[in-house]
Amino acid sequence: MKANIEVICYKYKPLKDGTLPLMLRVTKDRKRKYVSLGLSLHEKFWDFEKGKPKRNCPNKEQIERLIAAKTAEYNDLIVEMTSQQREYTVETLVSHFHNQVRCATVVELYDKLIDDMKRGGKLGNAGVYKYSRTSLLKFTGQRLQIPFSDIDAVWLRRYENWLRTSGCGDTTISQLFRTLRSVFNKAVELQLVKRDYYPFDAYKVSKFDTRTKKRAITKEDVRKVIALDLSQGYPSERLARDIFVFSYFGAGINFADIALLKYGNVRDGRVQYVRKKTGKPINFLLTEEMRNIIAKYQQQGQTDEDYIFPILDRRVHRTEQQRYDRTHKVLTNTNRWLRKIGQRVGIEHLTTYVARHTFATVLKRSGVSVALISESLGHSDLSTTQIYLDSFENSQIDAAMQHLL
Repeated sequence: MKANIEVICYKYKPLKDGTLPLMLRVTKDRKRKYVSLGLSLHEKFWDFEKGKPKRNCPNKEQIERLIAAKTAEYNDLIVEMTSQQREYTVETLVSHFHNQVRCATVVELYDKLIDDMKRGGKLGNAGVYKYSRTSLLKFTGQRLQIPFSDIDAVWLRRYENWLRTSGCGDTTISQLFRTLRSVFNKAVELQLVKRDYYPFDAYKVSKFDTRTKKRAITKEDVRKVIALDLSQGYPSERLARDIFVFSYFGAGINFADIALLKYGNVRDGRVQYVRKKTGKPINFLLTEEMRNIIAKYQQQGQTDEDYIFPILDRRVHRTEQQRYDRTHKVLTNTNRWLRKIGQRVGIEHLTTYVARHTFATVLKRSGVSVALISESLGHSDLSTTQIYLDSFENSQIDAAMQHLL
């Protein structure tokens, strides 16, 4: 006997908000299984005789498309099993899909991917995907319970126009579209949508101009930042300057790794740590400028397990999420102070990233190979380093690598 697939509005278990869940009812050999569609609606919007949403139902077309897609999945499997003369039951039908990652809508897959990243400690990536999800929710008016097949080239162009109207530039738009494309690729991989619906062949994300703007400053500008008298300033202002200088002399070490740097990472006149983003080991000489900065923050009784900079406290920030939140908060404050410092010495836009770019650019202009710069920065490949360097002049000056000032 062939299985029967029906969609029902399940009256017997209303949700807390008073809506009724939509379910697939799978019937075979007088046995039934119910499968949630992840959707719910008020009773007044469902036609119980015809088994479909009424004309006045909000998001009627989207709900119907989702129902059709889910029903088609089961019917396709039934046809496949029947043609292969394979025996099956309602349990085997339902378990076939239950044992796979079945996120029927765009927002469901976003939620799953974000949750997986958080559990894996990839909080930075989770933040990028959350930002993308939030943007899409705003664009759709909080209606992201749609199948991936709804996203086509026309939909993407509308989203791009909305982003531009909202004041987003190419760099932000590129990041949002690359994230969405990554989620769509995952949906194809998980067979949540057929490859035929893939919209990014017609809509090219590569069209956005994301060339790195010049963010490096000159050695003369670095000297101005170092020489600025901050003795009457706020402690946070002095910390911001110290972090900038430490990054510049410390092989362009980025803020996240500075925050995680412990006294145990300093050995035999060198700094040794594993870069958080890429997992690559980094090892560089401790300069006099860096020694002086470390000495400012060292307190009696501190051990190798204590953080060097007053950003994290191992007794307070014990979880990955706590460390991430605290680091992000201090980074925002640090860049705010650096912009003020930059204004005082005539530098348009001073940030912690400028220190990293400036280190790389000074080395390039000194004749140091891109491969060596890549190793110093802890990049996973040369192409990433080239992004740092492409926008800068290709001139080379007669200065050794160690002469950063």
